[in-house]
Amino acid sequence: MAQSTAAAEPGPLLAAGIRWDAIVSLVLASAALMGSPGPATISVAAVASAYGVRRSLGYVLGLVAGTSVVLVCVATGVTAALLAVPALEVALIAGAAAYILWLAYRIATAPSLADQQLAAGAPSSAGAVLLAVANPKAWVAIAAVFTTARLADGATADAVAKTAVLGAMIVVIMVGWLLAGASLSSLLREARRARAVNVTLATALVVTTVLAVVR
Repeated sequence: MAQSTAAAEPGPLLAAGIRWDAIVSLVLASAALMGSPGPATISVAAVASAYGVRRSLGYVLGLVAGTSVVLVCVATGVTAALLAVPALEVALIAGAAAYILWLAYRIATAPSLADQQLAAGAPSSAGAVLLAVANPKAWVAIAAVFTTARLADGATADAVAKTAVLGAMIVVIMVGWLLAGASLSSLLREARRARAVNVTLATALVVTTVLAVVR
């Protein structure tokens, strides 16, 4: 009798109906696809290196909020409806491209950290939201990750579980890139080195954005 009861239990499923073993696969896939270099992640590192962690927190929160909007759109199926309006996609990409060029200029011309007491603040969270929502890589990567594993039998439970896991990964990924960029701050105390690092990161930001758009 005990043997038949054990056989009836769903192996990888717990009482909540979540396949906890599949979460590992989802986390690894999201780290590789969503965490790879792209317009948003490179911009976090660039802003953090140019302005420091504390002054970049608002920008990071904007990216987290905007990327979470993309995640919810993918999870609820809104993505298909948005892609059916080509003019909206073009407008978003054009707006994001203009913002990225402005952001790259701000990063490339940012003063050394030692001279920033009287300088303008770091880029705003509003611009970061725009960049995240219009970031082609975010839509492609999140949509791809969403199909890599199934966390629950029911469609709704599966979508909710994936949204929760990927929402946490968005925060982890952005914080990781923030700290990576901040680790370069020690190089930015001297004006000449600061200019070289900032220009390099600004160039990387533009290049990753172009690659994300043309793919």
